[in-house]
Amino acid sequence: MSTFTESASTALHLITSLDPVLLAIVGRSLAVSATACAIACVLGVVLGAWLGVARFAGRDVVLTLLNTLLAVPSVVVGLVVYLLLSRSGPLGHLGWLFNFEAMVLAQAILVLPVATALTRQVIEDAEVQHGEQLRSLGAGTGLRGLLLAWDERYALLTMLMASFGRAISEVGAVMIVGGNIDGFTRVMTTAIALETSKGDLPLALALGLILLGVVLALNSLIALVRRWRERVEGSGRGMMTGVEAAA
Repeated sequence: MSTFTESASTALHLITSLDPVLLAIVGRSLAVSATACAIACVLGVVLGAWLGVARFAGRDVVLTLLNTLLAVPSVVVGLVVYLLLSRSGPLGHLGWLFNFEAMVLAQAILVLPVATALTRQVIEDAEVQHGEQLRSLGAGTGLRGLLLAWDERYALLTMLMASFGRAISEVGAVMIVGGNIDGFTRVMTTAIALETSKGDLPLALALGLILLGVVLALNSLIALVRRWRERVEGSGRGMMTGVEAAA
């Protein structure tokens, strides 16, 4: 029997038997990424909605900087957070380094540009279609952003799931600020890297399969939300056409 076959068989056994170590790592990963994603998406929706409707001097520079942050490697974010939270850093008194909070902060910073940029694009496209009408009704910048965000809530839900996928699949930042401590700060991606280097391929493969399953589930949900959005919008257009015909 080949090494791959043996590892795959053992990995499936770990998953089906609900191995405690495996479940602990998966649960910690989901908790860190969900918390970071929630924080980043709340801030990202607010900033993105404002950038989508606001017009000000230097806006192009801000957008260029935002697009640049989308490509920042996760290890760079981890390094910056590490320096901020280290004992000699400005936030060292918090004692967050190599803790849950440090990993959440690193992932939130990593996801924030993604959430902001995607929201900004959605709201800006909606502003082109409906902005003039809202301005004619006296809606200011903040109110327009809020109304357009609510109108595009299905698209923003897709953004939320995409942001979660970005968070849970990253490895560099959480490894630097979390320390990959067994039973404390070890998450799926860092555990896969460590267990592979140690030669514990079954556990690494089991975690990899679960991570792929999470990403697959997220992509499936995104597709369902898009179809749901198209169906809702199609029903709305159909109702409007019926009302206009009756009138």
